[in-house]
Amino acid sequence: MKATALIAEDEPLLAQALRAELAAAWPELELLASVADGRSAVREALRLLPQVLFFDIRMPGQDGLAAAAELADAWPADEAPMPQLVFVTAYDEYAARAFDAQAIDYVLKPVQPERLRRTVARLQQALEPVRNGTPPAPDEALAGTLAQWRQLLAAAGGGALPGATGAAPLKLIAASEAGSAGNTVRMVPIDEVQYFEAADKYVRVLTTGHEYLIRTPLKQLLPQLDAQQFWQVHRATVVRSDAIESVHRDEAGKLHLVLRGRPEKIPVSRLYAHLFKAM
Repeated sequence: MKATALIAEDEPLLAQALRAELAAAWPELELLASVADGRSAVREALRLLPQVLFFDIRMPGQDGLAAAAELADAWPADEAPMPQLVFVTAYDEYAARAFDAQAIDYVLKPVQPERLRRTVARLQQALEPVRNGTPPAPDEALAGTLAQWRQLLAAAGGGALPGATGAAPLKLIAASEAGSAGNTVRMVPIDEVQYFEAADKYVRVLTTGHEYLIRTPLKQLLPQLDAQQFWQVHRATVVRSDAIESVHRDEAGKLHLVLRGRPEKIPVSRLYAHLFKAM
């Protein structure tokens, strides 16, 4: 059985080069589609269910990180195993060290044949049980792939896991009150924050009775938070762990959180459901 793949790369010449080098390094690989943006990548991946995804990290509109996070939730694991994910990135020494530290594969732009051959060898090894007809148990395979995707997304998002910067975690958040003219900045104690939620150009900062806004992107905010205290539960949401009152599973098997002092339910991504396994 041939392995199948999808490429998401917005630069046509680079996409063409990757296709050519893959054909040389892995002649048996069947390329199902090549798209130029994250939204198309999600749509085509769910339609074609490839075994390998090559995602450019930075693409217009929805980038590769957001597309991968969306796919992790939407992937029909009962129909096909979650695919192997490889990020395509422009050379950056810091990002490369982050990927290497996690022993995770990536492809540098412009495509380097020797590096790509190593990636192909790892992918072939990962897919070998499926091709031999002896795949691991579905639950075990899904858990393993999700763990790999979490590491990959952390490395691609900035090279550091939350709380790994070495600096002291934030104690106060300088934020403007939602709905105000933005002329007054409030110093919000971090212990009062129930959760952070990315929304358009802002990040919402929610306490039990107020909503504030900050312009710091969530991926830049995460390394400044205490990882023991604040947990990412969705690509757009980080909650304070001791604010969690209860965890609910709906009929579709998806988890939702109820936080103390907040009326809304917070969805938990499949990527982060492992945090609540014991519950």
